[in-house]
Amino acid sequence: MPFNLPILLTWLRVALIPVCVAVFFLPDSVLLQHHRNSLGAFIFGLAAATDWLDGYLARKLNQTSSFGAFLDPVADKFLVCAALLVLLELGRVNAMVALVIVGREIAISALREWMAQIGASRSVAVHMVGKLKTTVQMVAIPFLLFDGPLFGVIDTHLWGTWLIYGAVVLTIWSMVYYLQKALPEIRAKAK
Repeated sequence: MPFNLPILLTWLRVALIPVCVAVFFLPDSVLLQHHRNSLGAFIFGLAAATDWLDGYLARKLNQTSSFGAFLDPVADKFLVCAALLVLLELGRVNAMVALVIVGREIAISALREWMAQIGASRSVAVHMVGKLKTTVQMVAIPFLLFDGPLFGVIDTHLWGTWLIYGAVVLTIWSMVYYLQKALPEIRAKAK
């Protein structure tokens, strides 16, 4: 397993997941709700920023690796799924939203694994629609975790809700895209 700065940042993202979740389950005597929301949103935002930074540094420093290419999307999926479960528990996101997003992550991960086994992983390589979906999720979720007025102007609950529904649309779109890209390979292997 290679160890470099981009992989360290990815591991930091993984380590921040239980910290972000724990913030929302600390007793009220330890952390007031407003502080809990602010801290949870900040930790999630910090973790989400490492997603962009690790990829940027891996390319810039020429430190890409197959392990990093594996760990990065896994860390993203864990981060998003954990946050969605917290939001579901807090009643800030609809169960169908969480189900669509988590279900897509499982389905596409399984598809990618299978396509790699049959030597066709390029047909389901990361595409711009998948990156856009992730970006919208990474903006919507901290808004929903914060769940209050930001700078006294931005209604983060409203914006987060609209963005998470946008993420659902992009989630379905990206899933259909990847399935369509894989279909010719699936048909060829079925014969």
